[in-house]
Formats: sequence, structure tokens, C-alpha cells
Amino acid sequence: MKLDSKLFDRIRIKPDRARLERDGLPPCEWPGCGERAPHRAPVGRHREGEYHRFCLEHVKQYNQSYNYFAGMSDASVAAFQRDALTGHRPTWKVGVDQAGSREAASKRATATAARDPFDLFGGGRAPPPEQAEAARPVSAIVRRALDTFDIEASATAVEIKARYKLLVKRHHPDANGGDRASEERLRQVIQAYGVLKGAGFC
Repeated sequence: MKLDSKLFDRIRIKPDRARLERDGLPPCEWPGCGERAPHRAPVGRHREGEYHRFCLEHVKQYNQSYNYFAGMSDASVAAFQRDALTGHRPTWKVGVDQAGSREAASKRATATAARDPFDLFGGGRAPPPEQAEAARPVSAIVRRALDTFDIEASATAVEIKARYKLLVKRHHPDANGGDRASEERLRQVIQAYGVLKGAGFC
């Protein structure tokens, strides 16, 4: 009986793992070589994910002569290296849309609004003014602050700030000669502005 036979090795209680793995490897692809090929080597450009199988000696020879950029001009190599910085994906400057025009940006916004009629993905569509006013939460204290400023809930932050500056200038003690009634009104204006600011109106 031959003790180092392949068949006998498979039925051993403790088989020779290295030999089993070596026997399961494909043969070396180098012409005229019959060794097993545990090493992979890339096939080349435009064939990513494909590999040759070589033994150790021949994979060393293949790697010494391998050139991914073979057949490419210097300009093509430089362009490839530049594009590799962004993973070969298109890029553009910050603040400039891909098409480079405002018309294209407005067309894209219109198309997005058509695909997203309920603005679930935050396309930036401004709601109509009546909806904007209804959407703002207006509690009793906020309503009193708005009444103090004599403005509506649909007023913008710029309008509220302008109204605040006007009322402060009007009721400041330096502007009204120290009138006590005007000082009380100034306190109300300042408190109302704090309420509106806290509610997110300005």
C-alpha cells in the first residue's frame, strides 16, 4: 500500500491540509509551466476584476513587466491621474450647477417639484402665503406680541426687525423727553420682540 497516495490522504483522520489546498489550485498560466498557481496577477486596463494565475516565480516576472498605462500618451496618463482624485466621477465648482445656467437650475427645480408634489424631500418650494401663515404656530402670547408690533403672522423676519427698530427709536427715553408712559411701551416692545424671536419669527 502506498501511504502518500492522494486517495489515501483524503481519508486520513488528519489529512495534510497544505497538500489538499495545493492540489485544489489551478495550474500556472505561464507557457510551459506545470506548477500550481496560488498567486493572482491583474490582467490589465479595462479588464478590472480579471486575474491571471501564476506560481511564485512567474508572478514575480509578470509583476516586473506589468504596466497599467501601457499604450497611453502622457496627456492621457495625467488626465487619468487627475480624475482618480475624485474616483473618476464628474465634479463642478461649488455654487455652480452642472449645466452652468440659471435656466437649467430652474428647469431642474420645476422637474423636482413635479416628482415631489408634497415636498417630502425638501425641494425648497415655498408654500403659498396663506398656507405659510396657517402653518406658523400662533399661540396667545405670540398673538399679543404681534399685536404689540401691529403686524400680521405672515410678516417676514426683516419686516419684524424693521418694525422693532422703529418702535424702539420712537419710545426710547432719549427720543421722547423722559415720558414714563413711553418707557412702559418700550418695555412691552422689547418683551414682544423676545417672544417673537423665541418663537422663530425673527
